Amino acid sequence: MDKECSMYKEHVESGKRKVTLSLTVNGRHVVRDVDPNMTLLHFLRDNLKLIGTKEACGEGECGACTIIMNGKAVTSCIILAVEAEGAQITTVEGLAKDGKLSILQEEFISQDALQCGFCTPGFLMSTRALLDNNPNPTDEEIIEALSGNLCRCTGYIPILKAVKRTIERERKESGF
Repeated sequence: MDKECSMYKEHVESGKRKVTLSLTVNGRHVVRDVDPNMTLLHFLRDNLKLIGTKEACGEGECGACTIIMNGKAVTSCIILAVEAEGAQITTVEGLAKDGKLSILQEEFISQDALQCGFCTPGFLMSTRALLDNNPNPTDEEIIEALSGNLCRCTGYIPILKAVKRTIERERKESGF
């Protein structure tokens, strides 16, 4: 699977009878038979080959595996895939449209809000969930929304700048 990252551990089948899972991922309806013990993270990476979502701590503490599920940022490493039955899921791959990066992704690049990039998908998804629910957050609300995401390389100042520039650009683009 994601051989560039030695932290990733592929799902090991439990031997239990598979369960049919139906959900929408990045706007696409998906139906698959899955091991009932498989995490949503492993389902996305192993079954759907959406490897932008990263595994690091495996305990929901670092935010590397953050996705948007039914409008909320969630850590996919601690959610069973079967718990996502009927859910609307957005992964980092769903941010770009027609091959064009989203404003959020562009701002992370322009503000140097990434270095190794491992934590970036989680930060992007936490930010997108925040801005989808609150397009004009305060600094405190931004910090709170990103508090579940850890970065060892970049530091948080460029990330906060990228979020603020995204807010400005999206506001301008929407005419407000």
